[in-house]
Amino acid sequence: MQNSDAMALTAALLAAAGELTQRIHEGVLARGFEGVRPAHGFAFMRLSMGDATATDLAVHLGVTKQAASQLVDELVRKGYVERRPHPVDARARLVVLTERGRACTRAAEDAAADAVRPWVERLGERGARALVEQLTVVAPGGPIRPVW
Repeated sequence: MQNSDAMALTAALLAAAGELTQRIHEGVLARGFEGVRPAHGFAFMRLSMGDATATDLAVHLGVTKQAASQLVDELVRKGYVERRPHPVDARARLVVLTERGRACTRAAEDAAADAVRPWVERLGERGARALVEQLTVVAPGGPIRPVW
């Protein structure tokens, strides 16, 4: 692959990722979840896999512990998460999605389905499945995080 082709592929993937993030965010706002930012959605992704500490969120998001703690404070104030005692480590606190946080996560899933629907219409079901399979082969494992 020539450099120009590699840049075209890079630009297409970055544009698609940016559009998806924006459309999901807009869909969440349209569903009545005010005060959330795309970065919150990346935290919700981690929390939807199970309770986490602020340190776990920091690792997932690729930020400092202090930045993750500030994000958690904001989400607590907005009613999306709550802190609970850690069952094993008395010094740590678990960050847990509230019902409002779980509802916001479901809204994001619905918004994601809406965001990719035009792609499926253009590519067809088979083409969309093939795209998922191909991207899964090259996509890195690990956390899905914002580019800060």
